[in-house]
Amino acid sequence: MIQTAKRIANVEEYYFSRKLAEVRGLDTPELRVINLGIGSPDQAPSSATIDALIASAKNPAHHGYQNYKGIPAFRQAIADFYRRVYNTTLNTETEILPLMGSKEGIMHIAMAFVNEGDEVLIPNPGYPTYSSVANLVGATLRPYALKESLNWGIDIAELEKSDLSKVKIMWVNFPHMPTGRVASREELKALVDLARKHQFLIVNDNPYSLILNDNPMSILSIEGADEVALELNSLSKSHNMAGWRLGWVAGKKEFIDAVLKVKSNMDSGMFLGLQHAATEALKNGEVWFKELNQVYRQRKQVALQLLDVLGCTYADQSGLFVWAKAPDHIADVEKWIDEILYGTKVFITPGFIFGEAGRRYIRVSLCCTETMLQEALERVKSFLKKQAAAPAATTAKV
Repeated sequence: MIQTAKRIANVEEYYFSRKLAEVRGLDTPELRVINLGIGSPDQAPSSATIDALIASAKNPAHHGYQNYKGIPAFRQAIADFYRRVYNTTLNTETEILPLMGSKEGIMHIAMAFVNEGDEVLIPNPGYPTYSSVANLVGATLRPYALKESLNWGIDIAELEKSDLSKVKIMWVNFPHMPTGRVASREELKALVDLARKHQFLIVNDNPYSLILNDNPMSILSIEGADEVALELNSLSKSHNMAGWRLGWVAGKKEFIDAVLKVKSNMDSGMFLGLQHAATEALKNGEVWFKELNQVYRQRKQVALQLLDVLGCTYADQSGLFVWAKAPDHIADVEKWIDEILYGTKVFITPGFIFGEAGRRYIRVSLCCTETMLQEALERVKSFLKKQAAAPAATTAKV
């Protein structure tokens, strides 16, 4: 029998890859599933973005292989974006590498820097791909807790007390998914100082900074970060372009060159039409984002009503999701979420998929219309009312 590689022994199929197939199986014309689980924006990119794609795609000369480092105009648009949004200067020739979505960058960075046995600091709760990639490259996982008592902040003093001599990469993600935590400049500075002291690479995954966040920030704006930091960013969430697979990694030349060694052996440059479209998308102005965030604010109000009905508790947060704690009387949150799914055809993400620290939590996505959120709220209200009435009905029969 042909055996699979040992490197995938500790890696499971991505939760949403498996679960969404189950969710789709519940869909019927009579009652459609309302998916409040996944963070895939349902609105369109700006019209200028779409127009740029169409115009470029009509040019017969634009369909060949492209440079691995992207066209100069795309890199310049990224640099302009960083200057305008984060007050951060990047060299367009040496400090920016476009990616086919920032998710691929997680693997490229790990392959470029992590040797088998190196330790990788993983946020708990956090994006599951950090752990999966660490396993795939043979790293030793070192989860670090984001503490509810610190409003999901990192206890840097506690981390400092541990042995960090074998750490190669620390993954951070601010604004954080799933908790919506926004780090202060002081917190980012403390993390950069920690990385400098112990000489490990700190990578900030930063796709949510423009969603319901009044203070977008890049770790590369922090003093000393150029020595130890990389930043991943993306058009997926902030520009409604998740399916377009457009992102980048930014940082100093030596780090970017190392990532390019991996990337150039794994894929080719992205379609030129996509690069032209991305260049336009990065020019979206303040009014466009203000309108986008107003939509999310209105949706969030309904999402919070849904969480109130479920008896959950939550704090103020940014990003595309609402992170909430399940009621104390719920013994098994995953089972509870499945009961809601099969009883209402409303899918909510259970927090355990983000790590042990998320086991008592759920996550609601804002990536569906206000009308659909309202429908989900009514379905859940009806479901809970029937549940409450069930014991009384049984007693009456007896």
